[in-house]
Amino acid sequence: MLLGLLLLTLASGSDRSGAAPKAVLLIDPPWSPVFKGKKVTLTCRGSYFPAQGGTSWYSGRRLLREDSEKIQTKMSGSYQCKTQGSSLSDQMRVEFSSDWLILQVLYPVFEGDTVNLRCQGKEEEKITEKLYYKNGKELHIYKNLDFIEVKPWDNDKYYCTATGLSYGFSWTETSKPVRIQVQELFPHPMLIASSSWPTEGSPVTLKCETWLPPMKSDTKLQFCFFRGDQALEPGWSGSSELQIPTIWSEDSRSYWCEAEAKSHGVRKRSQRSQIYVQRVPVSDVNLEIQPPGGQVVEGENLLLVCSVAQGTGTVIFSWYKEGTVRSLGRKSQRSLSAELQVPNMTESDAGRYSCSADNIDGSIYSKLIEVTVRIPASHPILSLKTPRAQAVMGDVVELHCETQRGSYPILYQFYHEDGTLGNISVSSGRGASFNLSLTAEHSGNYSCVADNGLGAQHSEMVPLNVTVPASRPVLTLRTPRAQAVVGDVAELHCEAERGSPPILYRFYHEDFTLGNDSAPSGGGVSFNLSLTVEHSGNFSCDADNGLGSQHSEVVPINVTRPSGNRTGVFAAGVIGGLLSVLGLATATALLSHLKTHKQAGGIPAPRTSSPQECQEASLFNTSSTNLHEPSCSETPFLTELQPVYSNVHPEESNLVYSQIMNMQHTKEDSANSPRMHQKDMEFQVIYSELKKAYPDDSMGQAITRDREQEDSEKNYENVP
Repeated sequence: MLLGLLLLTLASGSDRSGAAPKAVLLIDPPWSPVFKGKKVTLTCRGSYFPAQGGTSWYSGRRLLREDSEKIQTKMSGSYQCKTQGSSLSDQMRVEFSSDWLILQVLYPVFEGDTVNLRCQGKEEEKITEKLYYKNGKELHIYKNLDFIEVKPWDNDKYYCTATGLSYGFSWTETSKPVRIQVQELFPHPMLIASSSWPTEGSPVTLKCETWLPPMKSDTKLQFCFFRGDQALEPGWSGSSELQIPTIWSEDSRSYWCEAEAKSHGVRKRSQRSQIYVQRVPVSDVNLEIQPPGGQVVEGENLLLVCSVAQGTGTVIFSWYKEGTVRSLGRKSQRSLSAELQVPNMTESDAGRYSCSADNIDGSIYSKLIEVTVRIPASHPILSLKTPRAQAVMGDVVELHCETQRGSYPILYQFYHEDGTLGNISVSSGRGASFNLSLTAEHSGNYSCVADNGLGAQHSEMVPLNVTVPASRPVLTLRTPRAQAVVGDVAELHCEAERGSPPILYRFYHEDFTLGNDSAPSGGGVSFNLSLTVEHSGNFSCDADNGLGSQHSEVVPINVTRPSGNRTGVFAAGVIGGLLSVLGLATATALLSHLKTHKQAGGIPAPRTSSPQECQEASLFNTSSTNLHEPSCSETPFLTELQPVYSNVHPEESNLVYSQIMNMQHTKEDSANSPRMHQKDMEFQVIYSELKKAYPDDSMGQAITRDREQEDSEKNYENVP
């Protein structure tokens, strides 16, 4: 019978239920077998040392005691123990041998450990040689050693021999073979998953669970996790846990792990555990549009965001526009939402949009959402419509502002220079009109603005010139004195207060046209007139700028004769009478006498006229401030004196005229004469008027008064 066989075993299959680690039995002295008659001490070691609570001891199935973590024994047998923090240990076989030579093993022995063997005899002093054997083969390198170290393998058998001399005789003893029982360094790991039926998309934690004996707690273990036959990241590490952040349906596979004590060369793997990933179908598909409200400005990008309330795994998102067969885009991703961008939106992109989501359980569609593409207003065109080619004050002009493109409503604003005329909002049609009754102040530049909230657009400037009809002119007569006298130069000033230039002014004496002049820059014009008695009467003017002639009020004037010239006039009348009676010879003598008398203050003698005297000799001599006055020095007024001897008796008249002379003009004189419009008059005739008494009393009284005034002058009047 083999003696000293110590069996220290830990079950190779650990408790897979997740129970506490097994307790471990230790023997002191740590050698086994033991010579019979000696004692050994057994110690129970659990997960915690010292043991927490009571320790239970068993021999076979019989409870020995429950009070101490250590016991002593001399009896061979199988022992077990347990502590409060550990499960029941494996059995330990304690042997007490009566053999003379035993091969002892230093316990405990764990996987990967080096084993110490000791060959012991009862009488060591008699032994001269020791030999060690493994599976029947001598281990020569260990000859005569008390201890040897070996790397045991399962089922290896070791024994030893001892040789000695007694009483001159040589002897040899052989120990019984010992089979070394090796304890597990750590049990096969067990893979534990946080869930065997996780929901797709959720995290899963994997744990590779094993434990080391308390006396081997300093041994370093490393772990690796596998899905199918593929190692999971990060591979081998010192952590016994692995976090899978998100698990998907395609991850439904078998999982297992390995634990390794690299220092001992021990690696063990767990059994495979199946994980089934559950997929959640998509639901509540929703489409959102950015910008919000579905209103996009032409040229901007449209963002379509498709989302689901729930759904796991790879979701296939698709986008559609109503009326089109093909989808606008498609994306497959593991998320609850996806985006699609439609760039550079145009007017044709307006419509209703939707999206769908599918994670293999069938597509679910969102509701349709209306998308409107707003078009900024284009630059408007302003047109002015007037009733005639030239706008006139009082006309109604239509300002029409129109854009070619733009979303409604559009607000049109009309401007004159920098002033706002008004605004009109339209919800249909491309333009708006604004009517304006023109005044003189409406001349200038016009523009309009179109604005539909996407930026104001300005038109080009359109100029408008409002022609103002000439107002009724005011005629002003300016004379050098309060009472106009023959020979005075009167200034006739005609001016229209209002009217667009150029304005043509015409001057009239009664119905006779005196002349005209133009004011190209507006304002009035003046006309100078050298007064004669015949200028007594009514003067007027009109103003005309092409929109109708406007007439002034009539302004009367009374021209009187100056007192200093009446003697000369009387002399001229006497000459006329004498010429008619005496004949040509007597008239010649009288003219000679009158010349001498004029030099002494009487009747003037014929001479070359000065320019001023030339003007006074004419019956009508007019000049404008804008025209050159004719000069007598350039063109002599009188070219011939022809005496005439005839009396003129107008019918129904109390006057008797005597023609004294006529003065013939040259053609040049006629052209330069202020009265050149009377083309048929090439001769001027001078008459001497002899005043008579009027038959009625009133006229007689007037003549009497005149005679009293003319007693010393014998006044006569020259008339044409």
